[in-house]
Amino acid sequence: MAGDQTMGNLPDHGLPLVQLKEQRRDLVVALQNRAGPVSGWELMQIAAVQQAISAFEEVIADLDAELEAAA
Repeated sequence: MAGDQTMGNLPDHGLPLVQLKEQRRDLVVALQNRAGPVSGWELMQIAAVQQAISAFEEVIADLDAELEAAA
C-alpha cells in the first residue's frame, strides 16, 4: 500500500500540514499586497507557522519511515 503512493499523495497521518501551508501562503500573500513595511509581529507569525510546518514534515517523514520499515 505505501509503495503505491506517489510523492504528491503521501498520507498526512492526520496532521494539519495542508492547513498550515495554506495559512503561511495567506500570510505571505497579505504582505505582498501591502505597500507598507513588514512588522516584527508579522514576521514572527510567518516564522512560527514555518517552524510548525517543518516539525510536522519531520514527524511525517519519521512515521513514513517506520511504516516502510514495518512493511
